[in-house]
Amino acid sequence: MVSISLCLIVKNEEAVLGTCLHSIHDIVDEINIIDTGSDDKTKEIAKSYQANIYDFTWVNDFAKARNFAFSKATKEYILWLDADDVFLEEDRQKLKRLKETLDSICRFHSNAL
Repeated sequence: MVSISLCLIVKNEEAVLGTCLHSIHDIVDEINIIDTGSDDKTKEIAKSYQANIYDFTWVNDFAKARNFAFSKATKEYILWLDADDVFLEEDRQKLKRLKETLDSICRFHSNAL
């Protein structure tokens, strides 16, 4: 099965982050939270999901924050979400199947070469 790094850029997302992470934490293989200056419980919520938390000083450049987030990913694929995104059960099942399918496709192509 392929592995997935989840990346999120956050700031003061305590109201929604737990719901987001709860909906996906058991499917992804790594959670990377890029915090741009939270002063609420965002980091505590992320820690409760065993997330890797990285501080990033916001410089008014979303691309820099995104690229920093992607640089922290260590798995084969990256899943990018906003803190208010939620995977519904049907979508969770589809993602699980996709992980299995991608693994099969990758093995097939590498064996065929």
